[in-house]
Amino acid sequence: MRIEFKAQDFIKNGIFFPLAMWLFSRVIIFTCILLIAPALSHPTNHIPATASWQLFSLGDATFYHKIATSGYEYADDNHEHNVAFFPLLPLIVRGVMMTGLSWEVAGVLVTNLAFLIALIILYDWTCKSYGANVARCSTAVLACFPMTLFCTVIYSESLFLLFSTATLRAFEQRKYGWTSLWGAIATASRPTGTALIATLLITSVKERRGIKAYLASLASCGGIISFSLYCQAKFGDALAFLHAEKAWRPSPGIDWRGWSEMLLKIIIGGKNQVSGYLRDPWYPLAIVILIICCYLLWYFRTKLTPHIMDYGFFGIILCLWLLAGDPLVNTSTVLGGGYLIWCVRNQITYTTMIYGFCGIGLILASGGVMSISRYGYGIVSLSIALGVLLSRYPRWRYAAIFFFTILTASLSIRFSQSYFNTRVQI
Repeated sequence: MRIEFKAQDFIKNGIFFPLAMWLFSRVIIFTCILLIAPALSHPTNHIPATASWQLFSLGDATFYHKIATSGYEYADDNHEHNVAFFPLLPLIVRGVMMTGLSWEVAGVLVTNLAFLIALIILYDWTCKSYGANVARCSTAVLACFPMTLFCTVIYSESLFLLFSTATLRAFEQRKYGWTSLWGAIATASRPTGTALIATLLITSVKERRGIKAYLASLASCGGIISFSLYCQAKFGDALAFLHAEKAWRPSPGIDWRGWSEMLLKIIIGGKNQVSGYLRDPWYPLAIVILIICCYLLWYFRTKLTPHIMDYGFFGIILCLWLLAGDPLVNTSTVLGGGYLIWCVRNQITYTTMIYGFCGIGLILASGGVMSISRYGYGIVSLSIALGVLLSRYPRWRYAAIFFFTILTASLSIRFSQSYFNTRVQI
């Protein structure tokens, strides 16, 4: 009876909420991709969407498909080659395909199941570290943020979130054997796993954890080292995966031009930024009106009720997104996420804080601004930091989830209409 009670208690408190949020976000995405998008008219020069599993295998998923079925290919010619994509996802999906399932079905099963387990691990970790309220908010953020789309389609985000979160939790619990194992697997899923290695080493030095922590930190390099050895053996270039990135990101370092263009799109509008003159005067006028409304809300804050203040600011954010679109999401995810981690640095663990800064630093240093919001979403520290913030403000909590749901639906429809095959990436 005692064992049964514990099992029921774990299912009720440790699995039910993550499962509910997982189901909620999956229903939104599947409905948009399989039902809504095929019923809509499609933009010119885009592939018409039809309700099929192939809609989950667009964009980068085509590279993973080729790896799983034909293996890696590479040539040092500055063209796109699939060696830039790490092997964990295609290896696992290939194994599932051996049961007789198609690539699309196997891939969707792997990514969605991995994401569910990642949510459960995150909930358990944050519940023990910060309390149930923060755990619920962090889990809801990770499940509903628009980039959760890439944990539904056949991308490597869900696997990286699963094993990076498991690594951080094991490291904080000082379980260094598990840290080594999960860390090595995480670094075999995405190149951004290098931020995980740096985090473990910095934390080990800061907290003087001893030789076991250092060894576990170095062992987490196992995934990327194994892939490097494979590249050396097959292509004669241990850094082939890094060199292949040039097709997407020509040079490392902060892409000042890309960031300035994205910020200008937010401030003056995309049409004005591209043309170089005031082609669309209504956009900057609308931005000025929103700034004035924001100032008036703040100026009269003592005379307004908290409800009016909160929903007023939420309305401004919603209008700003309708105006600025993707550039606002990209900037808010990375730069806003870094500022948020700094603001709540005293409320989160040192490991979580360092991982957030290392991950954002790696994104900024990688060169280019394409897909940065997707890479930022893969840094679980950002979800925890936002969960800590939202746990203090219930109205903002529900407004944020509502807003994220709108973004998720919009992004899901755009993805299934093959926008991502034209490099219009969020």
